[in-house]
Amino acid sequence: MKWLKTSLGISSLVVSTTVLVGGAIAEPTGMTTNILPGAAIADLSSLTTPAAAAESLISQRLTTDYRVPALQKDFTGSLWLATWQGQIARINAETGAVQARLTMPDKTIGALTQDRVGRIWAGTYSGLVRVDPRTNQVTAQNLSLPSNRVLSLQIDTRGFLWVGTDQGLAMVSPDQGQLMTTMQELSGTSANVMTLDDDGHLWVGTLNGLTQVDTARAAEIRVVRDIPGGMVQALARDAQGALWVGTPEGLFVVTPEDGSLIRQVTAMLGQNVLSLAFDDNQALWIGTDAALSTMNPYNGEIFGQVLGLPGRQTLAISPDTGNKVWIGTSEGLGWVSTTTGRALPHGAFVNPDSL
Repeated sequence: MKWLKTSLGISSLVVSTTVLVGGAIAEPTGMTTNILPGAAIADLSSLTTPAAAAESLISQRLTTDYRVPALQKDFTGSLWLATWQGQIARINAETGAVQARLTMPDKTIGALTQDRVGRIWAGTYSGLVRVDPRTNQVTAQNLSLPSNRVLSLQIDTRGFLWVGTDQGLAMVSPDQGQLMTTMQELSGTSANVMTLDDDGHLWVGTLNGLTQVDTARAAEIRVVRDIPGGMVQALARDAQGALWVGTPEGLFVVTPEDGSLIRQVTAMLGQNVLSLAFDDNQALWIGTDAALSTMNPYNGEIFGQVLGLPGRQTLAISPDTGNKVWIGTSEGLGWVSTTTGRALPHGAFVNPDSL
């Protein structure tokens, strides 16, 4: 299919099975089982039969979680990605070449952000980790968070790091590595996702709606509970400052001035929305548990679904990164070219069975 441009620079996508391996585009040969990127290759030399070797390889694949739940563009233009294989990685966003793989103290990494001086912070299921991108030094932070299960991270307008856990919020000084305050009585309990409004207030997506937090006082301003679906899984702000909210029942728009629900997107009703991001053209990229779509936010027109990614469940979106839109899915990392419209898997971070 052809890529049909729109005024927002986005349209329906072509299908491609080309794979990006080590920064180079390689045409498929029809066989992908000889590649197991992003995971350790099992030592099959001690196995005596081809059947035993095949069984071991299949078992290894079934126990490997290839999801990429978080992406972060850094100040140099590189892309950082989180995995559930005990690693974060940095890649060249233009070529896809892997620049670094860093081992984390926990297998499960769910959140990434960058502070004002360029340090990368990773939220794992056993606490907070700081990474110096100049040396690739990894330092676990021994902080008394409300819970060590970190789900979201956000730098506020003063440069403080807000840490969202499944049991509330914490504010950390990135320079001192010091816990400043906690909010363990957060309405909605779990800080699934976070973003800032134009006034610098924090909006937190929780298990039963939205909570607005005054970052200066570490106090709740308001709670919004009338959002269909209840649990907020994705947040994004548009050019006018409105909050786009993804829940298990669809996509909704909330005004940050008073928390009013002002719109529900008809085309997304009933969809389980997991991730949201606006690109520089203000097109909205929407990830659900079944597909990645692009939409004109002004009239609600869906341009089309993106085909050719390693997995249908879309967990993270990083637009305008290396002239691409990078996508984290349940089966690994992929990207969409904003010039050709091709959607491609990245061979170093992907389930080979999805190719």
